[in-house]
Amino acid sequence: MLDPVRYYDLEKYLFEDVGRHFAADRSIGAFDFFSIVIWKANRAKTQIARRVLRMDKTGRQELEPIVRDLTRSLAQAPSDMERLRILVKEWGFALPMASAILTVLWPEEFTVYDVRVCKQLRKFDKLGGRSKFEEIWEGYCAYRDAVRLTVPGDLSLRDKDRHLWAKSMINQLEEDISSRFQRSGA
Repeated sequence: MLDPVRYYDLEKYLFEDVGRHFAADRSIGAFDFFSIVIWKANRAKTQIARRVLRMDKTGRQELEPIVRDLTRSLAQAPSDMERLRILVKEWGFALPMASAILTVLWPEEFTVYDVRVCKQLRKFDKLGGRSKFEEIWEGYCAYRDAVRLTVPGDLSLRDKDRHLWAKSMINQLEEDISSRFQRSGA
């Protein structure tokens, strides 16, 4: 039984527990997979579940074995590029969600593609709308390199991502307070 207090800090659960599960089993189950989906975009979980069921070539209707096979195929892929290709081309994931899944499973090689980070980098905001995989991969590599280079110091890739994301949140809140929340969309 999963300790709810442990699960409360979802990011910590993902990067510690799920990462450990994946390293040990070379796959994860539906619960851990959809925990990643919820972390990235809770509103998308039903749509993602429907896509996973629809895209399964065997016609199965149970998420657990499908997700196990999907994540096992990621573990068996020969390269980072192939891992992203599997999620984007074979399973129809958009770059933000695909990169979130890969970031949890390979945090040293991947970072989450996120509009807030794009705003901080002042670049890459149109990358998520590309359809040719080669362009997506090339753009994603440039994005990842920019995340690494923009934040000084010897932080991990994950912490550099967090730095840029939080900086965007701070800037937005400061702007909202300054405008007395008149320009805010929320």
